[in-house]
Amino acid sequence: MGSTRSAVDRLLDDGSGRRPRADARRNVERLVEAAREAAGEVGGEVTAHEIARRAGVGVGTFYRRVSTLEALLEAVLAEVLGEIVAKGDEGLADPDPWQGFAGFAASYTRLRNEMCDITEVLGGSIAHARVELRERIRLLVERAQGAGAMRADITWQDVAFLLVSVSTGDHTVGLHAGEHQWDRNLRIVLDGLRTPEPAPLPGAPPTESGG
Repeated sequence: MGSTRSAVDRLLDDGSGRRPRADARRNVERLVEAAREAAGEVGGEVTAHEIARRAGVGVGTFYRRVSTLEALLEAVLAEVLGEIVAKGDEGLADPDPWQGFAGFAASYTRLRNEMCDITEVLGGSIAHARVELRERIRLLVERAQGAGAMRADITWQDVAFLLVSVSTGDHTVGLHAGEHQWDRNLRIVLDGLRTPEPAPLPGAPPTESGG
């Protein structure tokens, strides 16, 4: 099973076994929430000042509670990856192999997009979580294929790349993404993987830029 240890617990663990003060925990909770929000909006260019501002604390409090920006981002990234792995476990527990895979794919796309730029910044500091994630993808794909719900001529490695391709920017070639563009992209990818019938697309298609 994937790790369920929160970013807050990781950051507050100083190895002493002592319970942190309530105010210290609240500050770290605010910083973690702000870091996740900022990472999703700003990406790899997020700064300690930006996170502290969003959390409503001073920069001094930031460094007193989490020591470095990298330590905070690594804890948050580990938390997100743990959540993705847990979604993989939920998918494997679903009695319907296809629904288990599709539900995981939707959660994976949403959570990965939240932290993808941070992943690049931090590099391979949490390789163990990636190994767990690869294992969940492999098991989910093989289970769906074994049930005849997914085409058999692809590999789980193909699926890993296809799920990443779902993420998109806000615009391309003068077009603006639709309100649920990622969901639409994912549905199209899932229909390409599924046998035999496609499902209805959510949201609306992209629109042309004005002017």
